[in-house]
Amino acid sequence: MSLVIGEISYTNILPLYYYLDRELLKSHGCSFTPQVPSELNASMSAGRVDVGGISSFAYAENTSQFTLLPDLSVSAYEKVGSIFLFSKVPIEQLSGKSIALTSSSATSVHLLKVILERFYQHEVQYETMKPSMDRMLDQNDACLLIGDDAILASWRKAEKLYQYDLASLWYKHTGLPMTFAVVAVRNEVIDRSSHLVGLLYRSLIQSKQLSRQKQFQPMIKDILQTYGGRKSFWDEYFQELCYEFSENEQRGLTLYYQLAYELGYLQKPVDAIQIWKAVES
Repeated sequence: MSLVIGEISYTNILPLYYYLDRELLKSHGCSFTPQVPSELNASMSAGRVDVGGISSFAYAENTSQFTLLPDLSVSAYEKVGSIFLFSKVPIEQLSGKSIALTSSSATSVHLLKVILERFYQHEVQYETMKPSMDRMLDQNDACLLIGDDAILASWRKAEKLYQYDLASLWYKHTGLPMTFAVVAVRNEVIDRSSHLVGLLYRSLIQSKQLSRQKQFQPMIKDILQTYGGRKSFWDEYFQELCYEFSENEQRGLTLYYQLAYELGYLQKPVDAIQIWKAVES
């Protein structure tokens, strides 16, 4: 038996993967596939990937097929630092405007729609585009970028543009954290390869713990060589993110699912979040 393990190709989830014992996992027949969230969501749904970090929205669309691993997520309270709405006008004036949405995400796209429609009562026109701030804003009044695309865009944006952190907007209106990614496993994989999933889970937890113990410093050193930026930015960025999946993170995610369903973005309500408790023993 083997596992195909999906990795979201963004720095925000890197602490869960940075210290994985890849050689041990590969010796058990595991392989890794890095993809942006939208690609990974599709691969999980189609059965090409067995387990990995996926968009929270993708889990809501596949609750009958997926189970979540405990104590693992990419969540944020007062800001996420890598999911931004860039706008030519203040957010209060976006009603009737056009917004370009990144093609790389599902969770953030629907979070923006929930925020604008429920909290601001805006009616907005949307267009999905490949992530490029310049091209997106050439044709639209605002754009949504996520992950490393959003970080790089924020470093070079024009001063006249307004910039909004989606986690901050969510927290402002709900007082709850927002969970952007979860670690999901296909149910049939649990049935056939539970020991391998357990091995991966323990390695993910260890990676999360080591990242924290080392204050993300070895990882940040590598990121600086790849993406640049100021070390102080990356220090603050990772300190702001939450990698737990406690009751509070689950409450925030449940509210997000409820609002997405009420607005018609989910076909079925999410009655319960299924977490694989047995993996902890």
